[in-house]
Amino acid sequence: MESDRDDPRELWVVHAGLMAYEEALELQRAAARARISGEIPQDVLILVEHPPVVTLGRSAKQNHLLANRQTLASRGVELFEVERGGDVTFHGPGQIVGYTIIDLKRHRRDLHWILRQIEAALIETLAAYGIAADRDIGRTGVWTSGRKIASIGLHARDWVTWHGFALNVTTDLSYFDLMVPCGLDGVTMTSIAREIEISGNVPEPGVTADAAGQIGASRIADLLGLEAVKTDITRVTDFVAGRA
Repeated sequence: MESDRDDPRELWVVHAGLMAYEEALELQRAAARARISGEIPQDVLILVEHPPVVTLGRSAKQNHLLANRQTLASRGVELFEVERGGDVTFHGPGQIVGYTIIDLKRHRRDLHWILRQIEAALIETLAAYGIAADRDIGRTGVWTSGRKIASIGLHARDWVTWHGFALNVTTDLSYFDLMVPCGLDGVTMTSIAREIEISGNVPEPGVTADAAGQIGASRIADLLGLEAVKTDITRVTDFVAGRA
């Protein structure tokens, strides 16, 4: 489906698969710049999984990282300091990460509003798996039975956001032992697969990061009043490079 450059009603959804964190970081930064300049005419959601990586947000404290670089390297974990809000978190296989390149000037110029929309979309996504989830007032993210299942951290310039959310689907939760997740002492991280197991069931083969991402993309588009349009990554990179 092709888009009209003047049509404000689409969310381009890019399924990027497994991508190195540094590559995805540069892609979303470039896409945000192109969205700010108007070269990219629509909001964009980039869905990815990453090889194991720990990221430190603007609010991160070094003592919230419980492992040194050598220990991280021994487990094949990269480390990056980035401009998103929030503290320390983990990305890895089995976790769907969504980078939200959203022009709030076309929605509402309110970062708290877009955070709440993303939370609501993730809560609806989890409901599709029979998991009752909710917000925790004062702590950004999504929780179920007191356990944190999704993290959110954004950065914005000229009312265009980037970075986004991370939803644990079949994530190896032991990686969170390397840190104080999100800087929250005593927090227990969980995943869709883990919550299904807690309920006494066995996760079905269809419980995958990609499948959860598809549901999440649809929910985000609905809440923003947009039509989710599956878009090849080359379409975004062509706009970034000025080839579109």
